[in-house]
Amino acid sequence: MSTASAIPKLGEETVPADEAAAAARVVELIRTNYALDYASVRPALRDQHAKSHGCVRAQFIVGSDVPQELRHGIFAEPGSYEAWIRFSSSAARPAADSKRDAHGMSIKVMGVDGEKILPSERDARTQDFVIANNPVFFCRTAADYVLLAEHSAQGKLPRFFLPSANPRAWRLREGLNILTATQKKVVNPLAIRYWSQTPFALGPHAVKYSATPRVAGGGRQPHLKGRDLLQDAMARQLEHGEAMFDFMVQRQTDPRRMPVEDPTVRWKERRSPFRTVATIRIDAQDFTSQAHKNFAEALSFTPSHSLPDHRPLGGINRVRAAAYDAISEMRHDMNRVARLEPSDGTP
Repeated sequence: MSTASAIPKLGEETVPADEAAAAARVVELIRTNYALDYASVRPALRDQHAKSHGCVRAQFIVGSDVPQELRHGIFAEPGSYEAWIRFSSSAARPAADSKRDAHGMSIKVMGVDGEKILPSERDARTQDFVIANNPVFFCRTAADYVLLAEHSAQGKLPRFFLPSANPRAWRLREGLNILTATQKKVVNPLAIRYWSQTPFALGPHAVKYSATPRVAGGGRQPHLKGRDLLQDAMARQLEHGEAMFDFMVQRQTDPRRMPVEDPTVRWKERRSPFRTVATIRIDAQDFTSQAHKNFAEALSFTPSHSLPDHRPLGGINRVRAAAYDAISEMRHDMNRVARLEPSDGTP
């Protein structure tokens, strides 16, 4: 990694001198708030994306037609992998699905050989991809993440985006990004597009990921009522049918207009289109039993649970590496559940 660069190179990371301290402060804040939130509540849920709409078995299929320059990591050779995929809402507290929110799609591909970069899971045979239904993030740097976490802990999140009366201090792009993400109407998590928001390596390249449903919108949706509308929509679709996504990557081709260190900027597809590297197939299944839900809640998903060829890039990912690992450890300890990676598609 470089410490400074006037003209960034493709895939180049720039690490501020104070980033390690900022990351440590973020972890401290998150751990403190999490301990308070779950001092007397069990089970302890995830600190973000607490509500699951369903965790489903899937096939992650790498075809023989992957473009040559994208054949790195698990995309190097054709093959089919079993996977677990968790669909969720982003809020820290589960709410009725009638309330709009951002949504996530966390993918755990199994049977992936090779040492992983996360020290606590170095020998695990899994690879995670964590994506959301908005192409950009709402925080730019580790230092900003500290302020975001502090304001959130104080219940004053709007002050992060509008910290003073001075318009030059306003974080308008970040505010627009979070509003766009949280105000989308979703009727079926199996029928919307997801993006990685932050960049990742793909061998020598910097890329962003996306998963696009084969049938956008999910077809005609029944009128559902109740707190768990999105789980019900998924269950109805998978009762007798299937869902499919194209898993795609977008290569960085312009280091200025497609920055590694600022995930609030969208990488324009007209500059570099997404290209399919795998197919996700979710066959008909029942994922609603309590035993299945208990298994899913014990899983952890983190962008840093990765082969070196898919390592996370950029400051926000570097902060998330520490934060995700710390909270996963706390959650499993509080719930007295072993933190283990699955070995197959059986709960």
